[in-house]
Amino acid sequence: MNKYYRLLSKILKQGKFQTAKKNRSIYLINQTLSFSKNQLEKLFVEHKVAKNKLSKELDLYMNGKTLIKEYNDQDIFWWDYCSPELINSYPTYFKKLPKLIEKINSLKPSKNYVLFIGETGVETNQLPCLSLIQFQNLEGKINLTVYQRSADCCLGLPSDLFQMYLVSELINLPLNNITFFIGNAHIYENNIKETKKLLNSEPYKFNLNV
Repeated sequence: MNKYYRLLSKILKQGKFQTAKKNRSIYLINQTLSFSKNQLEKLFVEHKVAKNKLSKELDLYMNGKTLIKEYNDQDIFWWDYCSPELINSYPTYFKKLPKLIEKINSLKPSKNYVLFIGETGVETNQLPCLSLIQFQNLEGKINLTVYQRSADCCLGLPSDLFQMYLVSELINLPLNNITFFIGNAHIYENNIKETKKLLNSEPYKFNLNV
């Protein structure tokens, strides 16, 4: 069982229930996931994610695109509840990534760089679940450390893992590992049965909670 599936299993076995604005969920706090490049690539073979859509979404983020119509034009509809645009959300912060990556690529060896994501007290219709991405060059290899304040482990987490892998591919150094520190790792109640099906290698379909 891969590390991602082990986390899902751990939440189901050890988690506690909480009631949040979106839905009831079962959760654990302060969880860590760390993957080498090979482990990530194997994960994306074992666990399917919408690679093309997530790649297009990341590109829109990094170009600072906030209008939901631009996401719809790329067949991305999971932000429709934020229509007509994302306010102080991922594009606001990810548009800083291209210059940061350019800076990392221009320095040999690069120093320790951080992208801060999200602000407290600002108007937003989708507070980013990611809070920080740290880039460290250790012995000529790039290490990404990601702090995630809240993780929908069924839909959001694997998507975030894949997009951070795509970000690492933009850096002119081989990837050593990507480590996620997750403040609140949860499975929504209406996805518990589907998660059990996934772990039992049965057909499943996760529900989007908005």
